[in-house]
Amino acid sequence: MNRRLAFLLSHTALLLLCSPLSWPQAQLPSPQPSQEASVSQTIGISRVDVSYHRPGVKGRPVWGSLIPYGEVWRAGANENSAVYFSTPVTIGGRVLPAGTYGLHMIPTKDEWTVIFSKNATSWGSYFYKESEDALRMRVRPQPAEFQEWLQYSFADLTDSTGVLLLAWEKLRIPIPLKFDTHALVVANARDNYLRGPAGFTWQGFNQAALYCARNDVELGQAVAWVEQSINLNENFNNLWTKATLLEKTGKSVEAPALRERAMKLATEGDINNLGYTYLNSNRINEAIELFERNVKAHPDSWNVYDSLAEGLEKRGDKNGAIINYENALKRVTDEGNKARIQKTIANLKGK
Repeated sequence: MNRRLAFLLSHTALLLLCSPLSWPQAQLPSPQPSQEASVSQTIGISRVDVSYHRPGVKGRPVWGSLIPYGEVWRAGANENSAVYFSTPVTIGGRVLPAGTYGLHMIPTKDEWTVIFSKNATSWGSYFYKESEDALRMRVRPQPAEFQEWLQYSFADLTDSTGVLLLAWEKLRIPIPLKFDTHALVVANARDNYLRGPAGFTWQGFNQAALYCARNDVELGQAVAWVEQSINLNENFNNLWTKATLLEKTGKSVEAPALRERAMKLATEGDINNLGYTYLNSNRINEAIELFERNVKAHPDSWNVYDSLAEGLEKRGDKNGAIINYENALKRVTDEGNKARIQKTIANLKGK
């Protein structure tokens, strides 16, 4: 072979290798028949994420036909529908550890089996193995308004419970979720929150103790936390928290003296905030007593009269409320609050 021919052959081979025909082909983005979707919800301090694909009814018979009865179904389309729980969750009376799970279902006419699988990465239910089940529960399907595209959502939310709903065609499948939120908050305070910057502050320990006091959980731990708060900086807030804990732990005799000690350290804002705590809890008379105390201690503050007026208004004492709103109006300087108080007085006088 002469040199010219060898040169041409070698360059031809190089051109073929570099030709666009030999390059990896990128996929042109285009709509999927079943669109990808996700939904997230925080319940208490626990996060739930659901990722799935949304098939459409498209005029087809669904249950017992497109989705056969008695067979494992991927509860969506394409790859696994997957559910992530940031903390342990109770489902069907059993505790499921935090983590990501493949979601499968076995539909029948009257009762469905909901399956949380330890395998969340397989394609649909084609590679499902019962041996990988983390939890199974049975639920009854509920009639619902027509839903063209399969959808997951959350309903009936509280700070510790919620219902994960699958809705498609004319059915919805409820999956009740329950979190031990109080235990999770306390554990997070102990293991994380108070081992970070908050652990150097009286506020951090007081917040943790106050949470326990308000929710009647881990009261022994709460007493220890409030003592740490007081050791860092004794003030109205942590003394009041300790008095509350004394009452809840059978030592109510010691509480009044501690509350008086707290009051001697209270600022105008401390008493006002406590008053609103009582007011929002419908302890109106106790709130008014605190607001009246603040008026005596801080007679030049417009805000104390405004708060007392609000308490009296809530108790139904219109005349007392008007008098104190007018006292607040004489002292207030910013235009926003002045306009609000004027409007409130006008409304009360117009009743």
